[in-house]
Amino acid sequence: MVEMNSRRSIAIWLLVCCAAIYVMVVLGGVTRLTGSGLSMVKWEPVIGVFPPMSQSEWEEVFLLYQQYPEFKLKNSHMDIGDFKSIFWLEYFHRLLGRLIGVVFLLPLVYFLITRKIQKSMVPKLAFIFLLGGLQGLLGWYMVKSGLAQDPHVSQYRLTAHLGFAFIIYAFIFWTALDLLFVRERQAVFQSHSGLSRFSFFVTGCIFITILSGGFVAGLKAGLAYNTFPLMNGQLIPDGLSTMDPQWKNFFENVTTVQFDHRLLATCLVVLVPIYWFYAQQKQLTSGTRIASHLLLIVLLVQVALGISTLLLHVPVSLAATHQGGALALFTLALYLSHRLRYRQ
Repeated sequence: MVEMNSRRSIAIWLLVCCAAIYVMVVLGGVTRLTGSGLSMVKWEPVIGVFPPMSQSEWEEVFLLYQQYPEFKLKNSHMDIGDFKSIFWLEYFHRLLGRLIGVVFLLPLVYFLITRKIQKSMVPKLAFIFLLGGLQGLLGWYMVKSGLAQDPHVSQYRLTAHLGFAFIIYAFIFWTALDLLFVRERQAVFQSHSGLSRFSFFVTGCIFITILSGGFVAGLKAGLAYNTFPLMNGQLIPDGLSTMDPQWKNFFENVTTVQFDHRLLATCLVVLVPIYWFYAQQKQLTSGTRIASHLLLIVLLVQVALGISTLLLHVPVSLAATHQGGALALFTLALYLSHRLRYRQ
């Protein structure tokens, strides 16, 4: 009983970390959508915890920002009040990243001291903490790409930062589910092995679609064609292969990037209902069956959010909700993959 209670406590702690990462992903989306990401031109992991406290400190930070191309080329109209509005979003985004590190590290130390963590789990948890530190470095690497002559964050680095956040989230979430539902690795349900493989395939497709959304965001491709289902009056628009070599079109051509995201989302609209129908033919636990229903519902909501965001020219509230919806969909797919993989 003591061991089970310890496992439950550790799982709850990890789920709290997942919730914090969820907020971080949404806040990161708002930061990007409002053009706030380049307002802090220094990476100061320790002293950067404290914001400017006096008027002179604000003027010093604003003067530093004025030395970079984003201010000179895009925001030269800003006064210090305007600057504060974008600074605070980026500040809270970075502060939340640090807080997630604290929320992960302090309970980890406590669980280690009280010997509530099995030795076999220590390397896994240490690896998660390392991944979190690397994500912070990757975030600064992304920001640096926009502090150059062209004040535009690299879509490659932005997508890597986004994708890495989802990977860390998945790793923590899966570990929490292991603790809650699986005491040891057991055989896959023979009757559910096909559905289990299908579930992992769906999860992978959702992740790929999310990555394609990262390139849409990085290139601001959502502002290029604001009609649906046609793009500039065409189902398959002109200009999909204008770059050479051809592979660049998938990552740098605004037309191709938006088209690919639409195409991948459409594939999910077909794939997830097929998966849902297949799942209903199986004898599932009530929790698994409910999760399969939710997966279908969240997909439909997510598609509606995506289309609305496009038609309304990417309003911040809708676009941020769409990003949060992507993580909700990914979470449900992970949950189903876990529940179908192991005997419970």
